[in-house]
Amino acid sequence: MTTTDRAPETSVTARLSTLDRYLPVWIGVAMVAGLLLGRLVPGLGDALASVEVDGVSLPIAIGLLVMMYPVLAKVRYDRLDTVTRDGRMLGSSLVLNWIVGPALMFALAWTFLPDLPEYRTGLIIVGLARCIAMVIIWNDLACGDREAAAVLVALNSIFQVIAFAALGWFYLSVLPGWLGLEQSALDVSPWEIATSVLIFLGIPLLAGYLSRRIGEKRWGRESYERGFLPKVGPWALYGLLFTIVILFALQGEQITNRPLDVARIALPLLVYFALMWGVSYVLGRVLGMGYERTTTLAFTAAGNNFELAIAVAIATFGVTSGQALAGVVGPLIEVPVLVGLVYVSLWLRRRFPHAADTPR
Repeated sequence: MTTTDRAPETSVTARLSTLDRYLPVWIGVAMVAGLLLGRLVPGLGDALASVEVDGVSLPIAIGLLVMMYPVLAKVRYDRLDTVTRDGRMLGSSLVLNWIVGPALMFALAWTFLPDLPEYRTGLIIVGLARCIAMVIIWNDLACGDREAAAVLVALNSIFQVIAFAALGWFYLSVLPGWLGLEQSALDVSPWEIATSVLIFLGIPLLAGYLSRRIGEKRWGRESYERGFLPKVGPWALYGLLFTIVILFALQGEQITNRPLDVARIALPLLVYFALMWGVSYVLGRVLGMGYERTTTLAFTAAGNNFELAIAVAIATFGVTSGQALAGVVGPLIEVPVLVGLVYVSLWLRRRFPHAADTPR
């Protein structure tokens, strides 16, 4: 967690800080605040959207960097080899993220939105954008394996640069053509995706690594973990809340003006998150991964990179397009659902044998 390290589940809640204990409340307030700001402050969404560098929203980038740095500073990078040697986890993650996830979202989009091509395309784009940012927070809150999360997020980043455009072409043009369905197209370059990966993962990962190396060399591991980390830890949630406010403020007017459309987009997303998380969790348990790595597998498979999905949808179809709205509805659903799944994970923790987990 942000202010405490791993501990037996029997008294986890009692040891949480006020910030952690009321996390769903703060997230709910941040979502409502963002929606209200976007709705009530004329031109705020346009002003926020205009503050960008090379197509990347600067306010969102700042929020994500602040959010991810404390968690990545906690990673013990000298233990990453224990993850890279775990073929079960790496193989399972690649299959779940790059085969199961996109295929499932494609099927759900066509099942629930056969008459709404813009929203359907937007959801398919969301399914292609695997999570490399916010999942770090969900995993840490659920007491997952930090080192495994760092490796899987890095792996997803590499595949995102290589495979995103090709998968977009396959699921929007090739596969619908085979099935006799309406076809679409996606205009995105590997460089745009690489830029997103570099900013949203590369910078905080490098900062976290350097903090760990320099901090341990200067103070020693124990002083670094007991002195420095508790001071920077809460900033992860501050960054998360700031990012949520900005995300929702950007499209607050669209969301509140089209509630029925939002509801239709939300339904397949709810099914998607539940299935991806549940299937991943069962798979981890069947493979005997233990609680921490099972939890990491589930959250990295269920989360999506909405920052990238929204950016691609806006660049290809326009800021007021249905595709962009579908991307924006994504975090509206993902945030509360995955927060809920954090608590489900902590409840399930008592039913796992801890001996299978990597010692921390």
